[in-house]
Amino acid sequence: MFVGHALLAFALVAGAATRFESPRRALVFGAVAAAFAAVPDVDIGYAVVGLAGALGGGPLELASAFWETGNVVHRGMTHSLVVAPVAALAAAAWVDGRTPARALGVAVTGALVATTAVLSGVLAGLVAIAFALACLAVAEVVLRRADLGPRGTFALALVGLASHPFGDVFTGEPPALFYPFASPSIETVTLHPDPTLHLLGAFGLELATVWAALLVWTRLREGRSLPRVDARAAAGAGYAASAFLIPAPTLDLSYPFVFSVLAVGLVGVAPRVRIRRREFARPAPERAAYTGLSAVTVAAAAYAVAYVSLFG
Repeated sequence: MFVGHALLAFALVAGAATRFESPRRALVFGAVAAAFAAVPDVDIGYAVVGLAGALGGGPLELASAFWETGNVVHRGMTHSLVVAPVAALAAAAWVDGRTPARALGVAVTGALVATTAVLSGVLAGLVAIAFALACLAVAEVVLRRADLGPRGTFALALVGLASHPFGDVFTGEPPALFYPFASPSIETVTLHPDPTLHLLGAFGLELATVWAALLVWTRLREGRSLPRVDARAAAGAGYAASAFLIPAPTLDLSYPFVFSVLAVGLVGVAPRVRIRRREFARPAPERAAYTGLSAVTVAAAAYAVAYVSLFG
């Protein structure tokens, strides 16, 4: 859900903003919310330590080391609904621009880092520093490019930060929604008892999020109509054959499926060749995006049908 978090925030905010703002402003609002929605996953940066220790291994070994190390600190304080408004307040104070307000923003982030370090240790404190710096970095970009005041920044930052953890309830370790307070037991939402069908369901939700964001973006780009999808997107149906070639994907072994099914989307950017006319043209960006995403959607659906037919 790394990409899905940002795209979900974009779709929600930009789609809602069309009711009271111009398309351009709605796009800006969506982009700011998306940027803040991506910030909580800064904690996965610790996974680089695991990658360093697995250098020389195969792709699956590297992926396993990445997640095993990253999950040591992943989905902790950065994914808390208690921390989200505090971080949003710091970002809003930074966007205010005045020295007292910026001092308040720095003080708030400093208190957040210190509290995390005391309660959860030095490593968590380092993650908190990265999280705070990322929030302030996004706020600085907002100040320079987005023409938003403190109130608008606070609202969009809060939506982005607070919406992020809900996308994680379908995969892996549940987020610490109420950190640093003791929280009710939060379990991963199981979409299907079969682990492969559960993963396919989670992947389907991710695709739906990407589709929603793409449709909102197209609508706001001066009300453009939907671009045509090349027939080559139907080639994704051939991905059904991979049910015989790769291990059945689960949350613990998703990489062969995810990487290969996403690769199907490259058909969207492949140039169109017409031998008789001697034409060699690249598709327009929007048409490429829609064709590629359609191909991936067809491929995922074809794989699901093949899996159910073989093992269901």
